[in-house]
Amino acid sequence: MSAPISDAGSAVTENVASGAGVRRIHRLLGNYSHDHQNATNRLIHWLCVPPIVWSVMAALWAIPVPAVIGRPGLWAFMVTFVAWVWYWRQSRPIGLTLLAVFAVFGLICHLLLEGIGARGLLVTAAIVFVLAWIGQFIGHHLEGSRPSFLTDITYLLIGPAWLAQKALRKAGIAI
Repeated sequence: MSAPISDAGSAVTENVASGAGVRRIHRLLGNYSHDHQNATNRLIHWLCVPPIVWSVMAALWAIPVPAVIGRPGLWAFMVTFVAWVWYWRQSRPIGLTLLAVFAVFGLICHLLLEGIGARGLLVTAAIVFVLAWIGQFIGHHLEGSRPSFLTDITYLLIGPAWLAQKALRKAGIAI
């Protein structure tokens, strides 16, 4: 694996390549940044990663929950909670940021379920998911590289963390 090239303002160093003295999240984010150097691809990620995350949550929200075990959204909550625990263990600031994002996305799912029903929510989620992934693949075509998750499935979790890290850095908060 080659050493990641840091993006503007990144604190990623050559140690990332070997993993020496670097937390796993920093290594993953550094590698992800290395695969996302093209400014247009980065913009596309800002536009497409959040809708992908929302659409997965919405699809899970649309799955019926037997009343004896819970309310609508239980499956989405369970999967999101597992993802959130992973983020929290990697970085408290990223975990808190994504907890807020998940809460907003959950509220949107709840309101849409009330308004358009489970089938409408599922169809909407599927359309958003497909369109956002088309955008992602266009971005990677422009970049001239394959999406990171094709080399390691963990990178499906890193996209949202990468955006959270960039937002936190802009706010002056270290991860």
